[in-house]
Amino acid sequence: MTQPFRVVVIGGVAAGPKIASKVRRLRPDAEVTVIEKSEVISYAGCGLPYYIAGVVREQKELLATPAGAVRDPAFFLNVKNVMVHNRTEALEIDRKNKRVRVRSLADGQERWIEYDKLALATGARANRPRIPGADLPNVFTLKTVADAEALKQLVEQKKAADIVIVGGGLIGLELAEAFVGKGVGVTMIEMLDQILAPLDREMALLVEKYVAQKGVRVLTGTTASAIERGENDRLQVILAGAPIPCDAVVFAVGIRPNVELAQAAGLEIGPTGAIRVDDHLRTSDPDLYAAGDCVEVVNLVTGKPAYVPLGSTSNKQGRVVAVNLCGGDERFPGVVGSTVCKVFDYTVGWTGLSEGEARKLGYDAVSCLVPGPDKAHYFPGKKMLMLKLVADRATGRLLGLQAIGPGDAAKRLDVAATAITAGMTVDEVSQLDLTYAPPYSGALDNLITAANVTKNKIAGHMDGLSPLELARRLDAGEYEDMVLLDVRTPGEFESGHLRHAVHIPLGALRQRAGELPRNKEIIVYCGSSLRAYEGALILRAAGCEHVKVLDGSIAMWPYGLVK
Repeated sequence: MTQPFRVVVIGGVAAGPKIASKVRRLRPDAEVTVIEKSEVISYAGCGLPYYIAGVVREQKELLATPAGAVRDPAFFLNVKNVMVHNRTEALEIDRKNKRVRVRSLADGQERWIEYDKLALATGARANRPRIPGADLPNVFTLKTVADAEALKQLVEQKKAADIVIVGGGLIGLELAEAFVGKGVGVTMIEMLDQILAPLDREMALLVEKYVAQKGVRVLTGTTASAIERGENDRLQVILAGAPIPCDAVVFAVGIRPNVELAQAAGLEIGPTGAIRVDDHLRTSDPDLYAAGDCVEVVNLVTGKPAYVPLGSTSNKQGRVVAVNLCGGDERFPGVVGSTVCKVFDYTVGWTGLSEGEARKLGYDAVSCLVPGPDKAHYFPGKKMLMLKLVADRATGRLLGLQAIGPGDAAKRLDVAATAITAGMTVDEVSQLDLTYAPPYSGALDNLITAANVTKNKIAGHMDGLSPLELARRLDAGEYEDMVLLDVRTPGEFESGHLRHAVHIPLGALRQRAGELPRNKEIIVYCGSSLRAYEGALILRAAGCEHVKVLDGSIAMWPYGLVK
């Protein structure tokens, strides 16, 4: 009797079940075994903050198929004909004899499982800083269903009035929303000088300003050095300044790939600390594949290794691994780093390179800040969307897009991700035949407007100044060397304006341009930069040589205003 094609998959959360299910579809004769250390398998990890918030009402919703069937070992056996050994730990890979040593966590029994092809989907674990008190009760991370359940019970049973979140990334912000929605006071501590490190600083400051308005206390440039028991058996987070009393602490400081098993087996680990794979997701052993949060990928913009763990990537990679270990020929080329998250009523996302990253890589980066409604300006229900587009000045190639605001950011980010992957220029992006109707966008979509603004900058028709640079110059007292010109209406000006600003409404600027000095730099701003650009053109025509537009104007000014 012919021996069946034996596939063993180590890891049963995202990529692992995808590999196993696809292998069974491609090779009905295969014998497929999944090894998973945890009891719960194939769960939607990205949904955990929403389970804590109560948006996802029952835990089983995170474990179920779209049809409502819970993906447990019985489901995989009966529906997929895949044998899942949960609560089973993979201890050793014997590559020479093509077998895996496993141990049951239920009874401690060990045994060997043989394979023809092996796939590693060992995922990642949450980082827990090595500081005193990190292992105290009520100090959490969020990576598993059990983590989420513990946090959900804590807030729903009113056992936590104040929580400190250490880390200002995606998970930290999603948890902040969940906790605030449950009436919990939240302090967020971030070691860097901004939250959401992948964003450029001016965009991150806008998000920080917004979450502060929602009641989250944000402390950037701050490090937690220890956690201690304080008064009334509460915790306190020790900082350089005064300690912060709280009822619980959540570390949301990223994740680390689980590579110990691969490393012990002699597989190559890449510079990111994750498993190195080729474009077919083969490891350094041709009979071993790897996918998901344990592997590094290629950044398609830079061509360099990157670690970008996402559920979407894990599922795509799982399919590629299954096809290839069954004898197919499918590639996983890499990613452009597309990320999106919900932060209260804002969508926050990015794709490609930030301006800071682009400059570090040697690009002559040009960027623009473009705020505007996500629908036609006259259509009910329009919402503000703030974009930052980054391009290469020399070639016009689109390098990155960042988007924040209550408007529809996801579709603009998806279009930009497609354009970046295709190597398109801002000229090409500006001519994309995107769908248009007033309920969905303006006649020129926000992304196309951003591409046009960038084209104007590259062509020299517009000279912009970032809000960060203007703030620096104002703080340095350089306002004597410039004219800060507000071209909005009197009512808009009185509602709040930049300090040291001169007010001349756009409709009066042609007649009053002579009032402005010719020997000073003039920086024009309005509500969203559109009128400011018109004003700059008027001033240039009137003989003013040193005219700039404040990028993003008031809509994207991340600091305070004066009245």
